[in-house]
Amino acid sequence: MIKYTDNADFIIKLWQQAFGDTTEDILFFINNIKDADCLMYFCDGKPASMMYLVDCCIDGEKRRYIYAACTAKEYKGRGFMSQLIDHCLSNGVKVCLIPADDSLIDFYSKRKINIKISIESIEFDQIPEIEEYLFEGYSLTEPCVLMS
Repeated sequence: MIKYTDNADFIIKLWQQAFGDTTEDILFFINNIKDADCLMYFCDGKPASMMYLVDCCIDGEKRRYIYAACTAKEYKGRGFMSQLIDHCLSNGVKVCLIPADDSLIDFYSKRKINIKISIESIEFDQIPEIEEYLFEGYSLTEPCVLMS
């Protein structure tokens, strides 16, 4: 089942397992992000995969920026992230993201998030600390944004 959630316990559990951030840092993000929703995939009632969708603008066009996309270790390889992406795209959500590393460019490209643009093209209306979160954590050879 796919649904939006604001359950901090579910979000923190998945986020920490995937990225290792502290509870304090995650709560700071949750409490200070604006114009964002957490979309989560539940398997047998348990949180299995998630992504934040954050409002942004690219060259004057509104999009949703995929952030903190992750899947719990015990559910990896089941296609839950692909289903979350497909859910967005099939509901007309125009998405974009900065892949964490070069290997993810192919992953997202196969899921129709394949238009590569300059990282300078994306704009957020967030406080500086949150904007820093949104731009950190990638190790791309050539930094870029991918969009649908």
